[in-house]
Parts: sequence; C-alpha cells; structure tokens
Amino acid sequence: LLWSAADTWRFPSPLPTEWGFAGLSSALSQGGVAAFGRSLGLGIVVAAIATPLGAILGRALAFGWAPMPRTLSAVLFAPILLPPFAAALGMNVLLLRAQVPALVGLALVLVAMAMPYTVFSMRAAYAAHDVGYEDEARTLGATRAHVLWRVHVPLLAPALARSAFLAFLVAWSDYIVTVMIGGGQIVTLPLITASAASGVGNDAMVAVLSLAAIVPPLALLFILGRDRTPAKGAR
Repeated sequence: LLWSAADTWRFPSPLPTEWGFAGLSSALSQGGVAAFGRSLGLGIVVAAIATPLGAILGRALAFGWAPMPRTLSAVLFAPILLPPFAAALGMNVLLLRAQVPALVGLALVLVAMAMPYTVFSMRAAYAAHDVGYEDEARTLGATRAHVLWRVHVPLLAPALARSAFLAFLVAWSDYIVTVMIGGGQIVTLPLITASAASGVGNDAMVAVLSLAAIVPPLALLFILGRDRTPAKGAR
C-alpha cells in the first residue's frame, strides 16, 4: 500500500523517502487501464455464462436427473484436478484450427475452468432447496415464469451470487490460460502485473497494479455482504 504512493524507498528508512505517483504513471503508460478493462470484461462474461450453466447442471445432479452422474462429476472436476497448464494444453491448437477468435476462445476455456465451482456450489444449494414453495405457488395459480422469477431465483439468490463470484475470480485472476489461449494478443491485468514483477525497480508499479487487482473482488464481497445484512429492527 505504501509502495503505491512512493517514488523512492531506501533501506533502512521505515517509510518511503520520497512520496509520489511514479508507480501510477508507469502503470497507466504500460496499458494498465486497458488491461483492467479486459480482465473485468472477461470476469463478467465468464460469470454470466458459467453461473446459469452451473445452476442447470447442479440442479440435474442434485435431483438425480443427470445421466451417469459419477462420470459427469468426474468430467466437471477435471479442470480442478489438472494443473491449468495441462488443462489448457492443446486447446489453443484446436481453437486456431477452428478459427475461433482469441478472445472468444479464451472466454470459452475460462468458462470450462469455472464450471466445477459453479456446478458444485449450485449442487449443494439445490440439495438443500425445498421445492415445496414452488409447488405451493403453482397450486395458487402462478405461471412458470412467476414461479421462476418470484420464488425460485430469490430462494437461490445467495447461491447464485456465490457461484457468480467464484466464476468471476477464476477469469479475473487467470494467468496461464490467458497466455496459452491468448497467445500474447490479449493482455490482462495479471499479465502486466507479472511482467512488472519480473523486472527490477518496478516496486511502485507492481504495488499499484496489485491494488487494482484486489479492488473488484473486495467490492463484490462488500456488495454481497451488505445485501445479506439484515436491516436494523428486522427479526
């Protein structure tokens, strides 16, 4: 935190010897804003795709509708069991042969990497879900759309939020898959942070980029935590 607002910090001084914003200037000049936007966009897209897919598969696994549930679970767990390098190995060649744009291919692979988290988070939620509320709503004449949006989604909102948060983190923090699938064409925040950290004398810039990397996850945690906090006087 202190390094992000320091120009010089020499040993053995307990505080920076020169304050300034050289790190911020360096981060901006190296494309930090564009990389931040790409990472944010990837995180949102991956969360928007992986969360509903995870809910569908999680529901099927929880209620026993999925064929060969053990095999399906093993396939879904594969991206977690394998290192990211091994999981993405060869995918870049397949995507190139299929002429899939690099950004689209990266988003698809990151969705696959996020699916284990969303599926098993939603599977646990559906295992504890009481379908009696939905049956009662149908008995009272509610349509399928009303049951979905007025009963089903609100009851599962916390689990959906957790799944979306996990999927966002997978895409937001990814480095290896972005390098392999993006082929250097897609520069995200983790890439320029790692590049700056590998050099010498970039401490202030690395500090600024690191702070930028933790802002969206912390903001999401704050929003999710605030939404679940009961209002004063509520019982």
